[in-house]
Amino acid sequence: MVKPIFDFLLALIGILLLWPFFLIIAAFIKLGSKGPVLFKQKRIGKHKKEFYILKFRTMRTDTPAEMPTHLLQDPDFFITKVGKFLRKTSLDELPQIINILKGEMSIIGPRPALWNQYDLIAERDKYKANDVKPGLTGWAQINGRDELPIRVKAEMDGKYTDSISLLFDIKVFLMTIFSVLKSDGIREGASAQEASSKTKGVNL
Repeated sequence: MVKPIFDFLLALIGILLLWPFFLIIAAFIKLGSKGPVLFKQKRIGKHKKEFYILKFRTMRTDTPAEMPTHLLQDPDFFITKVGKFLRKTSLDELPQIINILKGEMSIIGPRPALWNQYDLIAERDKYKANDVKPGLTGWAQINGRDELPIRVKAEMDGKYTDSISLLFDIKVFLMTIFSVLKSDGIREGASAQEASSKTKGVNL
């Protein structure tokens, strides 16, 4: 019961403090490429309820919308110049503060899967990791992120689900800061074979 209250209060403080940065980032995005400032994408929330996650747009408007970026064969073709910086610093994730205020996400939790990442969703079911709110950052996020195999990622999400506590959340939050500063686990692009096989899986 306490966690949602902390999430809302911290998100409210965050948006009040960071709104000037939102405006600055929005201006750079508009000056750098055509398209909207924000990008929304269907994701899986608590109890597998679908919602639209918000991000600052970092890619061209003709980028495949339903494929994880780390599976694109040529991500540099789609990522904008401003987007490269936003993704490296994870600043593109800031608009998810709005998702937290709406009660769709938590500050700490499993990162929300794309609606068509069926393998990840099914694997998380084994650990009841789909029964908690997804987070802005999480245990798997700071322990490998895009580099983790789906099975390992789901196991880590399950470990968090089984161990939710204020102290664990604080630990994940502090570790996230160091992870962001080092750009740990950020992977852009995939081999042609991997992208082809994954595309078949997500377009069912």
